[in-house]
Amino acid sequence: MLIGGYFHGRNNLAYGVAVAKIRWLGVLQRISTGYLLASITEIWLVRNVMVDSPTAFVQKYYIQWIVATLLLSLYMCLFYGLYVPNWEFQSPSLTLSTNGPHTQIVHCGVRGSLEPPCNAVGYIDRYFLGEQHLYRHPVYRRTKILMGYALIFIHRNAVLILLTMGICHRIHPEWCLAPFDPEGILSSLMAVLTCIVGLHFGHILLHHKCQMHRVVLWSMSSFALLFSGFVLQLLGIPFSKPLYTLSYMCITAGASGLFLTIIFYIVDVKHFRKPVVLLHWMGMNALIIYALAACDIFPAAVQGFYWRSPENNLVDGLESLLQSVLHSSKWGTLTCLIALASSNCYSLSLKMATEKANADETQSYDTEDNFGDRSTASQESTKFQLSKALARRAVYGPSSRRGSGNRRVQTNADPRTLPSRLSKVSLADDDSEK
Repeated sequence: MLIGGYFHGRNNLAYGVAVAKIRWLGVLQRISTGYLLASITEIWLVRNVMVDSPTAFVQKYYIQWIVATLLLSLYMCLFYGLYVPNWEFQSPSLTLSTNGPHTQIVHCGVRGSLEPPCNAVGYIDRYFLGEQHLYRHPVYRRTKILMGYALIFIHRNAVLILLTMGICHRIHPEWCLAPFDPEGILSSLMAVLTCIVGLHFGHILLHHKCQMHRVVLWSMSSFALLFSGFVLQLLGIPFSKPLYTLSYMCITAGASGLFLTIIFYIVDVKHFRKPVVLLHWMGMNALIIYALAACDIFPAAVQGFYWRSPENNLVDGLESLLQSVLHSSKWGTLTCLIALASSNCYSLSLKMATEKANADETQSYDTEDNFGDRSTASQESTKFQLSKALARRAVYGPSSRRGSGNRRVQTNADPRTLPSRLSKVSLADDDSEK
């Protein structure tokens, strides 16, 4: 919520949270929701069964998969069965055909629509969250429908520029700038299902100790998900991230599982660790990298240094340089983001290494201090024992029998009548004088 509402990006110097327009959902909220529900199923819906066979594996986790099936059924029923009525929104003053904000009416009245303005995902978010608390930037500007409208216009390049700026031309539909949250309520159900698929990969890691068995089972699961995703796409369920369709979930989960299998085989089976050191740092600091790089916090800090004008800053200069070298604006921007993320990872790794070295040095100092304390204590104990022995010798005298060791000779004489050490010394002096 802080990232989505408080920090407004490196190109906007405004700050603060407008409570009436704060965005309640976002990427981190979706991650937390998925982790929360998946952890609940893992803690309370897993049976206490010893896994020693495939049948026992199914018996242990079948309730978890029943819950995943119910979540999928709920998503599909609402997605294709919920009636979406006509709705209206306050259009900002970014259009070229009108001056000032005005009310736009979107005509729907359909069920199971996958089109941008009339899908059930947006309707549920508008109903429960409200229009003012959704993602305000135009999500639909890169859809095929708007690009089709752009092809109608004679000056295609001008329209593409307007779409990139978030401006709709009069030939575009009224929902061009409508609010829509790509991390909404209904689409987050599929994110929970993705987390449960990740738990399945973790269960294989937990119950199969052989490395190659893990690789084979992960590969089978990944290819099954990829195959299912492409089949669903052929059956009419498109790949859509804003809607988080079932085909998109299968494709992303399968690709992630396959990539995990490849990395696991390289690192843990073949023990080639150096090629993936950067990925290791990124995995250990994933949320920090997301907050610093993807949310423009780190680029905003670096962009503060510029030459003569704010446009001549380090970030924009690096991005322009990479775009000219690669002869592509998209690949140049992507490479710039990767470079920023890599530099962030490197700085974090240096910080971690410094902290570890300081901790090791402190531990060595503590070890030396403990050793010195033990030596001092041992010396003091030795002195105490010696003083105690001398005191006993002064009171009771030496042992009368040789070879008796430390055993004290028992006598019937009263200790008060025995000669003391000082009397023995005086007797010895008298004998010497004689």
